[in-house]
Parts: sequence; C-alpha cells; structure tokens
Amino acid sequence: MAKKFMVINGPNLNLLGTREPNVYGKDTLKDIEEYTCKQLRTILEEEVEVEWFQSNLEGEIVEKIQQLVNDEFEALIINPAAYSHTSVAILDALKMLNIPVVEVHMSNTHLREAYRQEKLTAKSSTIIMEGLGKKAYLFGILSQLLK
Repeated sequence: MAKKFMVINGPNLNLLGTREPNVYGKDTLKDIEEYTCKQLRTILEEEVEVEWFQSNLEGEIVEKIQQLVNDEFEALIINPAAYSHTSVAILDALKMLNIPVVEVHMSNTHLREAYRQEKLTAKSSTIIMEGLGKKAYLFGILSQLLK
C-alpha cells in the first residue's frame, strides 16, 4: 500500500509562474507538482501518493486540514503562504493533527520584509523548510520518508 501525503498551498500560489518570478521563479504550481512527483518516482523504490490542494480562502484550507484528522496520511506538507503570518484558525486546525506537519516556503522569509519573519503556523509545525524554491515540497516529503 502506497504511503499518502497531502500538500496544501495557500493564497496566491495559484499565480506562481507570473507572481514575482524574481522571488518565486517561473514554474507554475502545476509545474512544481509535476516536478515533485517525477522526482519522487525517480528517487524512491516505493510508490507514494501525493494529493495537492490550493485555495485562496482561509476557511477552505482549515476544512482541508480538518479532513486529515481521521485520514491515513503520513504527513501534511503545507505552504500557508501569507496565512502563515496571520491565521490563528489554520494554526488551531494544524494543532488537531496527529501526523507530522512540514511547513514549506519557497523563498527565505528571513531575507524579506520583517512581517514575513514571524510565522504563527510554524508553532504547530514539525519541520520548517524555506529558501529551497520548488525543491521545498520534494524535500518536505522526503524528510518524512527517510526518517
């Protein structure tokens, strides 16, 4: 039986490829999904299922996290984007999970505006990866497979 991972992406990540390419690169979210899954197939001998979800709406992200409470996922890989700095609701939902939470950010937020350096959601994250560009998602999944 394949191990399952959920990847949740927050607001404005649906515009990757056109949104601030100097910060986030030219790959779309779909490109990143395809890259990640292809690399996993190349690196791993075992089958891995990865479900991807993106929403600009805080409540939809909270509901998706809540669905993981009783599901059989190995871990959640989440890029809460701007909500990482502001969302107590997402933080509270993450606290309900009994699986590892890997928070990823494509850019190094510590090199950006001061308000991006505090992450509320990180308070419930097992691991935080940032500054790795599109590889953050791949490394996030691998960090849970290669423990």
